[in-house]
Amino acid sequence: MLGILTALLSGALMSVQGVFNTEVTKQTSLWVSTGWVQLSAFIVCIVAWFCTGRQEIGALWQVDQKYTLLGGVIGAFITITVIQSMGSLGPARAAMLIVIAQLAVAYVIELLGMFGVEKQPFEWRKLMGMAIAIVGIVIFKWDK
Repeated sequence: MLGILTALLSGALMSVQGVFNTEVTKQTSLWVSTGWVQLSAFIVCIVAWFCTGRQEIGALWQVDQKYTLLGGVIGAFITITVIQSMGSLGPARAAMLIVIAQLAVAYVIELLGMFGVEKQPFEWRKLMGMAIAIVGIVIFKWDK
């Protein structure tokens, strides 16, 4: 249950953050806004690190798959693409497409067992669920 609530909170926060970042971008620029997002997140992480036990930072260099350290780089591109998509599509349409893309990529990662994730068998019902979600987006986007 905690996982479900955390996922729902994450989705809600992503939508609010996307709207905030898009507004900041309108008043500054894409790179200024993205830089601010990353810098402010870094500051929050530093404060949290000081408050929660201060594990060794050097442990980062002992991570087995070094490519996993690119999460922050990917995060910067996530911020940029969310800002651009929300600016051009609006928050609801952009969020729906983002969620569908997340779902499809996550399912492929599970099917292929990529990045150390346990490989899962193909299930038609999961593919049908994604198809239904895509139909929902088409219906939602449908203009009169």
